Amino acid sequence: MVTVDSKQVELIVEIVTREVLLAMAEQENRATAEEGAYCTKECAEGICVQTCFDRIGQVVSAGADRLTSTLGGIPDDPSVAHLIDHTLLKPDATADQIAQLCFEARKFGFASVCVNPTHVRLAADLLRDTNVDITTVIGFPLGASSPEVKAFETETALRDGATEIDMVINIGALKAGDLELGARDINGVVRVAHAAGSLVKVIIETSLLSRDEKITACLLAKEAGADFVKTSTGFAGGGATVEDIALMRRVVGSEMGIKASGGVGDLEDALSMVEAGATRIGASAGVKIAQEEMQSGEVFSATPAVAAKAY
Repeated sequence: MVTVDSKQVELIVEIVTREVLLAMAEQENRATAEEGAYCTKECAEGICVQTCFDRIGQVVSAGADRLTSTLGGIPDDPSVAHLIDHTLLKPDATADQIAQLCFEARKFGFASVCVNPTHVRLAADLLRDTNVDITTVIGFPLGASSPEVKAFETETALRDGATEIDMVINIGALKAGDLELGARDINGVVRVAHAAGSLVKVIIETSLLSRDEKITACLLAKEAGADFVKTSTGFAGGGATVEDIALMRRVVGSEMGIKASGGVGDLEDALSMVEAGATRIGASAGVKIAQEEMQSGEVFSATPAVAAKAY
């Protein structure tokens, strides 16, 4: 008599059930795609991502394949402008500290201040009638909120006065290969922000991703119409590296901005990121970087107001 291991049977049933449910969901998505749907395809570094949208722009499917490569070009004259997003995202940040952050941004002419959503209204009031933008973070720092929540959070932040949105991708969905969820996640925020005339930077959290996942994340952001890809939240144990910035630039080409964030602590760090292809720097050490720049006499080649709108 053959002995049947009940646990193994349960495991097999669970696997089969999951695969059937996934297949049914995929079939339903295909069936509900409206006539007039369209697909876009971007390739880089040997990876291609195809994302399909319905007639009103909702993501209906997305997938990645290992195919041929069409590398994005690095701009002939990458800007070494003063592109600092002056950042304070600590959970214990007070209103007084945000006021100081805004004062420093006005003094040094930073591209923006980057604050948590609860401080957007205060920052917008303090920086009214200046060229300093108001950046806030969405789905921060884990990226694990639903697309609907991220879109609503974006709407609220824009209503409070945000002009730039730094959203965290659904990292778990990306790593699990659920690119449709990843694309829908980004697209929902982009649609809301762009309707209000605001920029979107997509935080891909490079320290948690493999090389192929970094490429795929950048291509998803590009297809969804985001304005920037950004390296890090600064809360995941890693930050920007020259190698990652160079890879991201090759992937997105000259069409998008790249924000180097996390661990950029001085002027040398900032300039190395710009040289690698970054067009914005996220840093809590903005004042130090600006002071070192003035002392060195190495004047950036564009004003923050121009650079901030470069992408």
